[in-house]
Amino acid sequence: MKFIVGRKIEMRQEFRPDGTVVPVTLVMVEPNTVTAIRTQEKDGYAAIQVGVGTSRNVKKPQVGHTKALGRSFAEFREFRVDDVSGIAPGQVADVSTLAPGDVVHVVGTSKGKGFQGVVKRHGFRGHPATHGHKDQLRMPGSIGSKRQGPVAPGKRMAGRMGGDRVTVRGLEVVSVDAAAGIVALKGAVPGARNSMLLLSGEGTQTYRASQAPAAEPVSAPVEAPAAPAAEQA
Repeated sequence: MKFIVGRKIEMRQEFRPDGTVVPVTLVMVEPNTVTAIRTQEKDGYAAIQVGVGTSRNVKKPQVGHTKALGRSFAEFREFRVDDVSGIAPGQVADVSTLAPGDVVHVVGTSKGKGFQGVVKRHGFRGHPATHGHKDQLRMPGSIGSKRQGPVAPGKRMAGRMGGDRVTVRGLEVVSVDAAAGIVALKGAVPGARNSMLLLSGEGTQTYRASQAPAAEPVSAPVEAPAAPAAEQA
């Protein structure tokens, strides 16, 4: 199973070699560092926890959680797997995990719309604007029977819209830019720009060892020139 955490950038068009235009969503994939391993014996399930991004405002428990790695992360996500053998904290997965032609499932949080009425939330037609109707254009109409009839559970009514966890399945990977860390997915994905996305698909996940930043070269100290001898009177 392949899985990676990315961030939605924007939508645009790409041209295939045959000239056809494909609507794509660009996803920025930062290096996914393995931060913890969940095992069946210790935690009751097998999973891999990865951390992405950087943040200056990190809570102390999170700092202690990744103290052994020497850095902190902005986001943490877990992926259930069947086998965690051969995987250790500190290993990194990046956009090279995906390849053009792969089929992935994308999980994201849809845009929040706030409190909306039945016309926008459920697509109700509404009432006529004339012929005896007044102030009823966007009303839901009857919500139950008369007398003591209760409102049926699940009745479509006004309420909070959006902000839900949504999964879009079967999106094709159109192109992968390994240098920039950007993958182009065919079609639309849930969420606003810069929102977090979880990508998963069939295949073997590849990891590489964590690369620590190279140390800056230290130049040798430069000796100050000797002061000229004082002139004799």
